[in-house]
Amino acid sequence: MLRTSHRLVLAALGLLAPLPAHAHHAMGGELPTNALESAISGLAHPVIGIDHLAFVVLVGLLAARSGQRLALSGSFAAATVVGCLLLLAGVTLPLTEVVIGGSVVALGAVLLRAELPKVKALGIVVPVIGLFHGWAYGEAILGAETGVIPAYLLGFGLVQFAIAAGVATLVVAARESAGLAATRERITAAACMGIGCAVMIETVEAMVFKV
Repeated sequence: MLRTSHRLVLAALGLLAPLPAHAHHAMGGELPTNALESAISGLAHPVIGIDHLAFVVLVGLLAARSGQRLALSGSFAAATVVGCLLLLAGVTLPLTEVVIGGSVVALGAVLLRAELPKVKALGIVVPVIGLFHGWAYGEAILGAETGVIPAYLLGFGLVQFAIAAGVATLVVAARESAGLAATRERITAAACMGIGCAVMIETVEAMVFKV
């Protein structure tokens, strides 16, 4: 049977599965007008976006396996903040939706392997992908008053760090206390990977048929 931490992760992903993959706005599509609304939007954005949430969970699993719970979680969260700032500065990142969906599939596949790639490579690749996720987050705040942007950045940066570091901590604690089998972690990775595949199919269909 799955441990409690993994059941909770899978349950959250299952509940969120019917949601649209790319347009996530806690404020109903409206721009936040004050710091409180901006913080709420920032906190909610990575959670109500199933593709983003799946990747953050995968980062947590990766952080646990690599032994860099705080470093990897923190570098990813910081990179998403930088990515958001790139969008606000007018910088365009290519094929953002493809990279986001593909990153979920790719990281899920990596975590299904018995051995991880070199830790140094992961420490570079994960933050780079974080730039693309953060760039997508910026769409929810684009055009808002400058004064409310810091609260948004703080909100989505903190919630991603909390989720990734929290998943990593739960996984490590479960291993130490109950000898958690690697297979159980791979079930969570496979579930996230499935979400990435669904997002990629949707993205490709949209590109081909210009929906």
